[in-house]
Amino acid sequence: MRFIKLSCAGLSLLAASVLLSSAGCSGKSGGNSVQVVASLHDMTEPFFVAVKRELDAEAGRLGVSVSVEDGQSNSAKQTADIEAAITGGAQGIILAPNDVNALTPGVEEVIKAGIPIVTLDRRVDNTSAKVPHVGADNVAGGRIMAQWVIDSFPNGARVLLITGQLGSSPSIDRTRGIKETLAAAGAKYTIVAEQSGTWKREQGLTVTQNVLTSLGAQSLQAVVAESDEMALGALEALHSSGVSGVKVIGFDATPEALKLVRNGEMAATIEQSPMNQARTALQQLVAQIRQHTPMSGASIAPVLITKSNVNQAERIGEVR
Repeated sequence: MRFIKLSCAGLSLLAASVLLSSAGCSGKSGGNSVQVVASLHDMTEPFFVAVKRELDAEAGRLGVSVSVEDGQSNSAKQTADIEAAITGGAQGIILAPNDVNALTPGVEEVIKAGIPIVTLDRRVDNTSAKVPHVGADNVAGGRIMAQWVIDSFPNGARVLLITGQLGSSPSIDRTRGIKETLAAAGAKYTIVAEQSGTWKREQGLTVTQNVLTSLGAQSLQAVVAESDEMALGALEALHSSGVSGVKVIGFDATPEALKLVRNGEMAATIEQSPMNQARTALQQLVAQIRQHTPMSGASIAPVLITKSNVNQAERIGEVR
């Protein structure tokens, strides 16, 4: 059963109760004392597919119900999901916000209602009270990506930087780490083009094709893509253009990317442990609800995955 949402303005108590009645679709159904709503940024992204799967599994282990809502990369949609959760009596909320600022008003309503909330993967800024956050240290992840470029190209490199969705905290933080580290290494490391690929494979492909057309096939040594999906698009563009010798690094350590790293077709990726993030966020939220244990959040250290250590990646068992 799926809840059909009304407009934000017309959301009713009856509709919100339907949202929570559908919670049994995740975790254990019926009669659970804890009802949690999770609004995730975009369920078309492999990262959040893995997050949902782990939330479902952890909900079963904890004996709670989790209703996972697809934010569809839409701040208004996520705001409506939050308001429905409040009205429907959710006891806890997990939020992977589309934008660091656009979801602030919705989160303020959660805080006002006294409902525990934790952000996952993506933080929200400028709230009246600190919101616990579980996610990778994305500034550190960006630094690792840039250091990989420096180590791979000791004589310097011309880099294409494909950033994520504008306004999202992972993209803001990864970009900061990448730029600071490359700048500190000197002028021989140059970002010759920078453009958002909005986390999408097709956009990574388009961005790379456009850069190859405008700068020439021999203009790049490395593509730094802030997600594996965009990195896979960049690889497709390089292959279709007949360009070889350009190394590509992504972020997320998805099974598809891990396979390419293992085969030597993709140079590296960064692991940020989506399953660990999901488990930790739900465990802390449920402990807060049941035992009133303060939520501390968690900063997860990202890990560089290359061919040498790919078999230790969290999701290597999913590679086919």
